[in-house]
Amino acid sequence: MKFINLCFQVHQPYRLRTYRFFNIGQDHQYYDDYQNRHIIGRVAERSYLPANKMMLDLIREFGTAFKVTYSISGPALEQLMQHAPEVIHGFQELAATGCVEFTGETYSHSLASLGNKDEFIRQVTKHRDRIKDLFNQNPTTFRNTELIFNDDIGLAVADQGFTTLLTEGAKHILGWKSPNFLYYSAVNTKLKLLLRNFRLSDDIIFRFSNRAWSEWPVTTEKFVGWMNKVPKNEEVINLFLNYETLGEQQWKETGIFEFFYNLPKTVLSHSPFRFSTPREVSEQLQPVAPVNVLYPISWADEEKDLTAWLGNELQDEAFGKLYGIEKEVMRCNKPDVLRDWERLQTSDHFYYMCTKWFSDGEVHKYFNPYPSPYEAFINYMNVLSDFIIRVEAEEIAPKIKKAPKTKAASPTTTKVSAKKGEPATKAKASKAATSTKSETAKKPGKRAK
Repeated sequence: MKFINLCFQVHQPYRLRTYRFFNIGQDHQYYDDYQNRHIIGRVAERSYLPANKMMLDLIREFGTAFKVTYSISGPALEQLMQHAPEVIHGFQELAATGCVEFTGETYSHSLASLGNKDEFIRQVTKHRDRIKDLFNQNPTTFRNTELIFNDDIGLAVADQGFTTLLTEGAKHILGWKSPNFLYYSAVNTKLKLLLRNFRLSDDIIFRFSNRAWSEWPVTTEKFVGWMNKVPKNEEVINLFLNYETLGEQQWKETGIFEFFYNLPKTVLSHSPFRFSTPREVSEQLQPVAPVNVLYPISWADEEKDLTAWLGNELQDEAFGKLYGIEKEVMRCNKPDVLRDWERLQTSDHFYYMCTKWFSDGEVHKYFNPYPSPYEAFINYMNVLSDFIIRVEAEEIAPKIKKAPKTKAASPTTTKVSAKKGEPATKAKASKAATSTKSETAKKPGKRAK
């Protein structure tokens, strides 16, 4: 038996408002509330709600013969609960069918796996707890932000108790090997790897409505025909997509919903493939070989590396400055500081600073609020500068509270002061007041512009 894994990523970041230099130290409201509310509402209406309904209809029609997997980021969960709770209810209905798996990931959809291991573990734990709370599942499959993976990340993921990891079937890693098998990590044989078939996945994400493409239009019969051309010994096809592909990036008018409505019937009747979840595949198949990944890979652009998020001077400066204050942030332990710390880690902020052009740029440009990567960098660094001021103020505040008070002069002192005729008591009191005023002036306040 052959398997098909249909896995969707659900993510929307907290977009930053225009935050100018003169706001630093004065204004701690960083987010474009109107834009965030508008976009999550629009995507919910065009994509998430009709897509959830479709998946539920397909499960009701085909039962356990149709299965699907979701990875939902923390920012997406928070915004949906606030602005479109009916989408969360839809996911809960899907979870109750027993035909849906929810994977783990970093809570903030962040690059913490590359920046700070302790923060990475904290976010993975928080996301796992949220998935358990909302959907009553304890994830055993892990999908890192943007499918980023290397051997070190594999070790950290396995240490957190995950048994399966989803990543990209990058050609420079696989060489002659096919992504259509179950593999295992070269540094931890217990961690099984499912690799994305990027050709078939991208046929849906990027080329589905491209009338200039020689294979347009893409019908379910044609797509399943491509699946059937996979060599007979290959065991699993992993289709990893953005959920926004359905209805938002590929509009309803393109026929994308009709394509997915008809896909299960065509797969089940015209191919040897059966729908499954990553957990089931890793339990039913035997891994065929190890995969060794020394340098991080991802699912972005032709290179399948990190250069969409890291590598140019803008991205590296912002990334270094952000994760350089992790210890200070953790010592603050204030809810509003921790909230902003998580939201500022979201990978989208670094993606907006990318200065190269690549094949999937149009998809991310669709949601990009900035006209250029340089403006994205300036805006982000202004916000980050204010955030650092807040963190530093929280660091200093406890020290000020513990500072010893100025010792009052003894009321019984009757010696004459240096100023003729003035009691020493009055002179010392005057000196103490002057000293206290001087110390108060030195207390940290709002930064001067």
